[in-house]
Amino acid sequence: MNGVSRRNFARLFSVAAAGTAVAPLGRLNARTSLAPAACDPSSFTVAGFGPLVEAIPENTFDLSDVPGAGDLSGVPLLRLPEKFRYTAISIRGQLMSDGNLVPGDHDGMACFPAPGGNFALVRNHELSIIENEAGSNAGCLAVNGRQYDPFAGEAAGLGGGGTSTVIVDRTGRVVQDYVSLGGTIRNCAGGPTYWGSWLSCEEDVTTPDSDPRATKRHGYNFEVPSALGEAVDPIPLVAMGRMNHEAISVDPVTGYVYQTEDRGDSAYYRFVPKKRPGAFGDLQEGGDLYAMVVLPGQRSVCDGSLLPLTDGVVDTRGTARGASGSMLPFLGQPLKVSWVKFEDVDPVGDTLRFEAKAKGGALWWRGEGAWYHKGLHFWVCSGAGEAGEGQVWCYDPKRETVTLVVESTDENLLDGPDNLTVAPDGTLYLCEDGSSGQPGAPNYSQRVVGVEASGGLFDFAVNNLDTSEFCGACFDRSGRALFVNVQGVGITYAILREDFKRI
Repeated sequence: MNGVSRRNFARLFSVAAAGTAVAPLGRLNARTSLAPAACDPSSFTVAGFGPLVEAIPENTFDLSDVPGAGDLSGVPLLRLPEKFRYTAISIRGQLMSDGNLVPGDHDGMACFPAPGGNFALVRNHELSIIENEAGSNAGCLAVNGRQYDPFAGEAAGLGGGGTSTVIVDRTGRVVQDYVSLGGTIRNCAGGPTYWGSWLSCEEDVTTPDSDPRATKRHGYNFEVPSALGEAVDPIPLVAMGRMNHEAISVDPVTGYVYQTEDRGDSAYYRFVPKKRPGAFGDLQEGGDLYAMVVLPGQRSVCDGSLLPLTDGVVDTRGTARGASGSMLPFLGQPLKVSWVKFEDVDPVGDTLRFEAKAKGGALWWRGEGAWYHKGLHFWVCSGAGEAGEGQVWCYDPKRETVTLVVESTDENLLDGPDNLTVAPDGTLYLCEDGSSGQPGAPNYSQRVVGVEASGGLFDFAVNNLDTSEFCGACFDRSGRALFVNVQGVGITYAILREDFKRI
């Protein structure tokens, strides 16, 4: 990202704007205007960590025979800022410690501390039933036999989607890797818990009636310990709802779990456990599920426009996706919300969001990645907004408000953000999964794009190998290592600074 002339980005707004929810993002109070940024649509870029250059992985000599990709030794797989280094590890089709091949379609991921100063990465695999990846359709096969769905017919004995756990040392090399959840379908994203586990979400609502290869209903969340050493006994968290799950963020104060749904008319969900969870398995005790309502009738302090409505319900998508108006005039403006309770959390059909809408629940275009940071819950609506290029929202549970903090107005700026994470310093890191992955699009390569505290944008990483999406970005607790996946070839990258300072 080289110049303001290329950008027309509606930036984050000032903390001074009526006590906004996004205060923990930091230096936003450098702006003195009391109006949201949409009233001042000038855009700007920041240097970030400087220009990006092609970089060869430090373990490049280990990449001479990558399944499905061939010889990648000596190939600069990423473009990164100077003085950053990385390894390319746990690649689809390589042999794992448990005897499995690394499953493909790497997706959402989180990083946990592991013994010996190592890192434990719990990583989703967005695999359908018997999906072929580099010549293997085994998927996430639990060698201890703990499969949620053993599947039937031609899929019997295969693993489908799930998670793998990768133990990585401080130099970015694999110590151990194994399947940690098997027998699920299209595990897209999820999120870490504050007690040290991963919630893996099925982005699929298959039933035995819809696909005879399935023997159980799908569309649930599953909890996976961060370093169990083998596949977990897979227990669906039914009370959290059966839907096209995407991602979650967990509030360490209340224990509430917030959930996104990848549908064009999705809801934003809050799960209230029966008791505040503090250990693996506590969520199995159940709880109540709610949907967010954005209160109608609120007006933009920028131009006085009313919140867009569809069938009387607030529609956050923007004019590009069929709502009755644009959300850009509300950029940076905290909007009051309430919550409505579900009666049927485990419907036979994919209808959970319909109950939400019938009770006034707001409509969100393709809820995607989610992350918790310092009292706030961020999530992405991929493809939403006036230009259809994506939004980032922020919910503040203390104030009961939701704020549009990012809306891309140009795919050259930010192209279809999907997964996101937040660095310890409050910088947002957004993984692109947009049209720029298609031949002929303005940006042919996908990126990890940072949004720093001032609201400025910068490129952090570019996929230099192919046009597939980044996903699963996450930091270790110190902020010195960033791990991220690329889905196409199926690679996990461990990125560190040469000076070992925080990213």
